[in-house]
Amino acid sequence: MQSTTKSWIYALLYLTLITISLYLIQVWILSDALMVSYHRITSKKHPNLPLRFNSDGNFKILQVADMHFGTGITRCRDVLSSEFQWCSDLNTTLFLKRMIEAEKPDFIAFTGDNIFGSSTNDAAESLFKAFGPAMDSRLPWAAVLGNHDQESTMNRQELMSFISLMDYSLSQPNPPTKDPSDPTKQVVKTDIDGFGNYDLSVWGAPGSHLANQTILNLFFLDSGDRAVVNGIRTYGWIKESQLSWLRDVSKGHNKQENHQSQDITMVPTPPPALAFFHIPIPEIRYGPFRQIVGEYHENVACSFVNSGVLQTFVSMGDVKAVFIGHDHLNDFCGNLDGIWFCYGGGFGYHGYGKAGVSRRARVILAELKKGKNEWMGVETIKTWKRIDDDKLTKIDEQILWTST
Repeated sequence: MQSTTKSWIYALLYLTLITISLYLIQVWILSDALMVSYHRITSKKHPNLPLRFNSDGNFKILQVADMHFGTGITRCRDVLSSEFQWCSDLNTTLFLKRMIEAEKPDFIAFTGDNIFGSSTNDAAESLFKAFGPAMDSRLPWAAVLGNHDQESTMNRQELMSFISLMDYSLSQPNPPTKDPSDPTKQVVKTDIDGFGNYDLSVWGAPGSHLANQTILNLFFLDSGDRAVVNGIRTYGWIKESQLSWLRDVSKGHNKQENHQSQDITMVPTPPPALAFFHIPIPEIRYGPFRQIVGEYHENVACSFVNSGVLQTFVSMGDVKAVFIGHDHLNDFCGNLDGIWFCYGGGFGYHGYGKAGVSRRARVILAELKKGKNEWMGVETIKTWKRIDDDKLTKIDEQILWTST
């Protein structure tokens, strides 16, 4: 009898242990809650879509160039000891939070060198910290890669895939295309160079005739990192496969807008577009510029390979302005063949700068034309910068494009 009782006790303990084990497996392994770099993340949080102009007729973009985020405690570079008692990546985080609060953008565009790969042994951890203020704001945001992002524990494909899964991110590893085996499905396009080529559409103001129509396009391109050409080291460049894809996208948008628009006077044809990538094109080094607004403090670092990006943009006819990074001490907008190329200016404190010169960020504002009873298409695209001082001083406001 005593032996039977012990057997039942052992069986009960065994079943209890199995039940607890299954529960822990469910909670820690099979649930959608994962631990990545000490951050608990559930299924991705998505922003309100589609992107669209506000009821006040505006759509505002905050450009963040060259955060060069390390670990959160990596030191600042090129700051005066009189400026900061102690300075680290946290100053970059604070600057981003202040910019979001001050400008209240509708969208944030990160234009590369988001993290400084050589300064961190955990790319995922650094990405969480670098993009943390954007995710906390619950604003839609998107990013491209620079030439330093991949220098840690993730390659460029892994980085873009990871960034695309972060909360409120609209980033894409590459553009979607139809699945050859099933035309009803889409797969990531593979016959294109780089990672992070995609486009986003911004719809008209709510309640207008253009509320369900794209009236502004945002193009994102991977300009690469480093390359060797004929034995000579150079920076990366945008390849023909990317430009071919972009031309097709632009043509597709133009056909769609012409078909959807009931009144062609309501929206410019083709609708305007803005482009975002990291490394400047060679023409920015050699010019000639029609006009420059802002500061030109360092030589332009670009590839010596000219792949025809400027000619492609001019032939497309819809790209009105391009926003780049890479050269931290340059914050100017320069007009090349009718298209403005604008630097964001160095944003991050762990990236190089110039002692005594404040870090800065760029803001882009698209404004709609007011009709008799409603908002119409985009009328004006403006930009300005804010520097990281006590007042977030606003400088160099200018008009980049107007439809009239």
